[in-house]
Amino acid sequence: MAYTDRRSRTPPHPDPVGRRAFVRRATAGAMVTALGALWVFDDELTRRARAEFRPDGRPRLPPGQQVIRRLRPMGGTQGDPSRARVRLRLGGLVERPTTLSFADLRGLGPVTRAVDVHCVTGWSVLGARVVGVRIADLAALCRVRPSARHVIFEAAGGYTANVRLDEAIAETSMVVWELDARPLPPRHGAPVRALVPDLYFWKSAKWLTGIRFSRRDEPGYWERRGYHNHADPWREERYA
Repeated sequence: MAYTDRRSRTPPHPDPVGRRAFVRRATAGAMVTALGALWVFDDELTRRARAEFRPDGRPRLPPGQQVIRRLRPMGGTQGDPSRARVRLRLGGLVERPTTLSFADLRGLGPVTRAVDVHCVTGWSVLGARVVGVRIADLAALCRVRPSARHVIFEAAGGYTANVRLDEAIAETSMVVWELDARPLPPRHGAPVRALVPDLYFWKSAKWLTGIRFSRRDEPGYWERRGYHNHADPWREERYA
């Protein structure tokens, strides 16, 4: 999701009230124009998705969402896109603070997943193929302490997003560097981004620089600006 550098005086996108209005417009029609891009909802894919169910019994498509074919860039303060300069810090309540290069990440055993992602603005992309490493494997590597309850994703421009530990280490939660058989584009968070597909997409921090394990919850950039602290799409936890 979009965010602004803390040093910036003017945020690049509307405030939460404006974004609420955008969501209402987006879910009311088949096409919207926002953030300089044209989004065309696919009515047939949306209809099919609404008839499908996940293994946990929930509908595949959360309420208020419509399907588009490709991931849309949502802005933000872009970080360094160089894989050679990746330094992903694992810290906080851990026994073994660790900093990983891109080669280190790839050496942990990449996995491939087909995931659905859901943006708070009303669009969803289904079956996006990503390659990366499970956050659970990173947690095991740095030996997270039993007192940890939350994960704080740290990213370029001072952006943070908070996620419960159990959701951050779920099987589908990853740090990814490839999208649909190609390197992750800079506009989508290259060289590496977080991906927690069972929460609204703003939780999946782009241009990831660190993963911090914490005892206490620490609301992130959008949570401090009126967005819901948890962000479950099936409960439409869009705003606080």
